[in-house]
Amino acid sequence: MDVSVIIVNWNTCKVTCDCLRSIYAQTATSKSEVIVIDNASTDESVRMIKEKFPQVTLIENSENKGFAAANNQGIRIAQGRYILLLNSDTLILDNAIFKTVAFADTHPEAAVVGCKVLNPDRTLQRTCFMFPSLLNMVLSSTYLYKLFPRSKFFGREQMTWWDRNDIREVDVVTGCFMLVRREAVEQIGLLDERFFMYGEETDWCYRFKQGGWKILFTPSAEIIHLGGASTKQAGSKMALEYVASMLRFFKKHKIWLSYRFACLLLALRFFLRAPYWLGRVVCSKNNRSGNMQRAKNLTVGALRALHGVRT
Repeated sequence: MDVSVIIVNWNTCKVTCDCLRSIYAQTATSKSEVIVIDNASTDESVRMIKEKFPQVTLIENSENKGFAAANNQGIRIAQGRYILLLNSDTLILDNAIFKTVAFADTHPEAAVVGCKVLNPDRTLQRTCFMFPSLLNMVLSSTYLYKLFPRSKFFGREQMTWWDRNDIREVDVVTGCFMLVRREAVEQIGLLDERFFMYGEETDWCYRFKQGGWKILFTPSAEIIHLGGASTKQAGSKMALEYVASMLRFFKKHKIWLSYRFACLLLALRFFLRAPYWLGRVVCSKNNRSGNMQRAKNLTVGALRALHGVRT
């Protein structure tokens, strides 16, 4: 079997259905399998999958185990030479899966391969980015990459200057479409389940590179990524989870001093943004409750950043 497609679903019945349709429209062969892990959805996701896609291997969790842990469940039973981590809010275009597999076959040095990702209007969605660092955190906090998107300095973390039209070795391939070589997984291990949401693909790519593998991007395959279908349902919790994941990466892979500086930088970033949203509460009559919630989330995030993470 060439590829095992693994999709984690959490209350995204409609987009998961569309995603599966786009997969089977192009990959309905014995060379592929699709594994869906449902993280205790309360919508009609499970029933829909059983009725419309009986060929899917479905794992039903009794609780939300998080993105990394759920993907690991799929990886453990996957039979493919390659494992494709695919977000439920994606649409496969023009045989993108097997185009990426073909590219990976010609680049045996690659543990991970990513493809071009588009917004629903077919504009470019900037995926692939650099590993977290103190410099990248500072530059990202200034938002100068938005004023100078073609700058290789200000836009270095998200590589805003790159049009994604050429093959390139990168640090991190975004987890919405991540083709991973089985041999690399057997050498490096599964996703770190301490990353509940966010950061798990960054940690995995870092470990692959430490093990001597490359992370490659190819523009030869394209998908559409809607973005945030699951995380929008728990926005405040996910914002705090982002803080934990970023700091967890620093604590795991960087020296202690860098980790403590990261805590301070992230806390400062959130503390400076909170007054803006409090001002919106006072000065604007529109969406006061939403603005207050954002200010609260930023304040809580800042305090958590100062406190750090346990693991």
